[in-house]
Amino acid sequence: MNNKILIYGYGNPGRRDDGLGIAFADEMGKWAKKFFPGSIDTETNYQLNIEDAELISHYDAVVFVDASLENMNSFALTPIEPSPDTLEFTMHAVSPGYVIHLCHDLFQKKPKAYLMHIKGYEWNMQEGLTEQASINLKNALSQLKNALLNNYIVVGKNHIFDISKN
Repeated sequence: MNNKILIYGYGNPGRRDDGLGIAFADEMGKWAKKFFPGSIDTETNYQLNIEDAELISHYDAVVFVDASLENMNSFALTPIEPSPDTLEFTMHAVSPGYVIHLCHDLFQKKPKAYLMHIKGYEWNMQEGLTEQASINLKNALSQLKNALLNNYIVVGKNHIFDISKN
């Protein structure tokens, strides 16, 4: 693999399934050290910040990972486009699209970007994932690991990122 990839998990592990993004990045980090040392990095945080634009400017691709309330089976991987208007001041957080937008504006870089949404079920103040969220996490990890081992990430029917090329 010639490309540098960042897996960025975010959420609050003290709120049950909101910790899915961090659990995903932690597990991918262990796995990547074995299979892709030096090519795949991981980062975790409670939320995305504008400073993350500089961080992601050093990568060819970024997979943001977060827990989701969306109506889906287990997980979904979707492409992210830069978006100048997705700043959420009330949540003290920024969206992945806004981070990509800032990266392009400030550093003239636009890494391929994806969002791995993993379905969560409970958000109360307690550590540990629910049983079903743990199953969803396992499924999402398996999908991305398999894609990386085969040198491509498929998103939807028509969006493929070949990770073997520069």
